Amino acid sequence: MKNRQNVMIKGTKNGLSLQLNDRCSYEDLLIELEEKLADLHGVDMDSPLISVRILSGNRYLNIDQQEQLKEMIRKKQNLIVEEIESNIITKTEAQRIIDEQEVTSVATVVRSGQILEVPGDLLLVGDVNPGGTVRAAGNIFIMGALKGIAHAGFTGRNEAVIVASFMTPSQLRISDCISRAPDHYDQEDRHHMECAYIDGRHQIVIDRLQVLKHIRPNITRLKGGQYNG
Repeated sequence: MKNRQNVMIKGTKNGLSLQLNDRCSYEDLLIELEEKLADLHGVDMDSPLISVRILSGNRYLNIDQQEQLKEMIRKKQNLIVEEIESNIITKTEAQRIIDEQEVTSVATVVRSGQILEVPGDLLLVGDVNPGGTVRAAGNIFIMGALKGIAHAGFTGRNEAVIVASFMTPSQLRISDCISRAPDHYDQEDRHHMECAYIDGRHQIVIDRLQVLKHIRPNITRLKGGQYNG
């Protein structure tokens, strides 16, 4: 029976895809990869850089191994590794994902000069006073008055939202988008809960809370059953 190929090279519209066998030894992988690269046909050495995507499957590649593969491919002059994709993540990465999905509940008043930051969603029962700041990698929900600064999705999550019972912030930030408070707020019109989100023009919009289920339908996830309202 013919042995399974350890390296499969396929051409794509974006360049080349290298699929690595995740069951052979790393040494066998290197040997076959070097042979396949040496015998690579149809690649014009004078052509512009060709993007290479490495698919390692269930094989974990440490930093040194990744650099070794990149250097081996770089020797082809016009090949450059753009991405190494793996099904395996480190414990640190797994913990970061878990943290970003957690909701941190805090009952306090964030006063001037104070900064409250969480790795996932924030549920604050209390006010954010002028000069106070709340930051979250995910969404921010404030059961109180937002009069200071709120920064949601600070790790780059454009879909994050900010919700407050009384929305009168000095500054709103979602991902890299910033919105300063208008000069005048009509307090009579701000007696209901509101939400802030990034719209299609990449601008922060403040609207009634009721629109949230339409613009961010996946913001809540019910487990083990369905809600019939």
